[in-house]
Amino acid sequence: MSGSALFETFVRAPLAFDHGEGTWLVTDKGERYLDFAGGIAVNSLGYSHPHLVAALTEQAAKLWHVSNLYEIPGQSRLGERLADASFADKVFFTNSGAEALECAIKTARRYHFVKGHPERYRTITFEGAFHGRTLATIAAGGQYKYLEGFGPKVDGFDQVGFDDIDAAEKAITPETAAILIEPVQGEGGIRQVPTQSLKRLRQLCDQHGLLLIFDEVQCGVGRTGKLFAHEWAGVTPDLMAVAKGIGGGFPMGACLATDEAAVGMTAGVHGTTFGGNPLAMAVGNAVLDVVLEEGFLEDVRRKALLLKQGLAGVADEFPDVIESIRGTGLMLGLKCAMPNTKVTVALRDQHLLTVPAGDNVIRLLPPLTVTDAEIHEALERIRAGAKSLADAIVAAAAK
Repeated sequence: MSGSALFETFVRAPLAFDHGEGTWLVTDKGERYLDFAGGIAVNSLGYSHPHLVAALTEQAAKLWHVSNLYEIPGQSRLGERLADASFADKVFFTNSGAEALECAIKTARRYHFVKGHPERYRTITFEGAFHGRTLATIAAGGQYKYLEGFGPKVDGFDQVGFDDIDAAEKAITPETAAILIEPVQGEGGIRQVPTQSLKRLRQLCDQHGLLLIFDEVQCGVGRTGKLFAHEWAGVTPDLMAVAKGIGGGFPMGACLATDEAAVGMTAGVHGTTFGGNPLAMAVGNAVLDVVLEEGFLEDVRRKALLLKQGLAGVADEFPDVIESIRGTGLMLGLKCAMPNTKVTVALRDQHLLTVPAGDNVIRLLPPLTVTDAEIHEALERIRAGAKSLADAIVAAAAK
């Protein structure tokens, strides 16, 4: 056998990290990187957070897995806490965001089935969406690059343009069951859905008897400065998928639902082997301990403003590199004036980690625990990276 034994499905940066400290990652060679990628919005409380480490190690010494054949007290507690802090009455725990979305889609279809309308199984989605990598969620996302080569697209999804609510209304048929949308698109390029659009979608769902599903896998759990991004719009869904930040680095997700939306999810119709295991629940509860602490989300909003204002200054200084700043909370995007891959590498050369996204954008997704000093440090590194690229443009023009 030659080369790696791994599937070659990832184009990896030539970096291997040994450990992390707060917002910093340290390579196996001892080099320190300021991490504004956050494991793609996963490491919501940074690295080696003492409360998370304590919760995980304490639970690891007691019990890892028993399956959902038995009561799991930590699961009941986390479910109740999520319900108390949100629109939801019921929670189903999963291992990932894609599984949480699968659960939401199945729940919506099952709702109409038990209401006597099995023909209502279709879901309306939006261009630029990313809902996961399963066969159903790549069909929901609708992006050709993810669908190519995997056979016929799973039926049941009708896509319209980003924020085209008129088109969404026209797409509603007697077979429509739900509308699925990310309040802030992550992979799609940090594109925020306007408040008025979310309100109109809620009205359309109420008018036509549809379920409204929010995908907050990336934008939820404090990322925008509120526990969930849709709170900014004052609009509540019937179903919501969360993951990433809720586990603080431990793989877990959840599908949240109202009692009415979950009416069809009775014993035996859905399940999971690992979802909601004691280890995941211990970490999820520990994350909520921190994020729901008084003043925590207010501080996220304050730090987000500091970062966004600083980024605007860098964009003004280097318009040939950064066109504009977009996003909300600590979910910000740099719309690039050159290929975002070049900018990502330039920032990595400054030992700052970021995440590329669609629409030629770079995502900044630091831990919610990032300090003011680290924000200032990141801004200096972004400025240095942008300057190196701007200088290269000038040098090339002079030749």
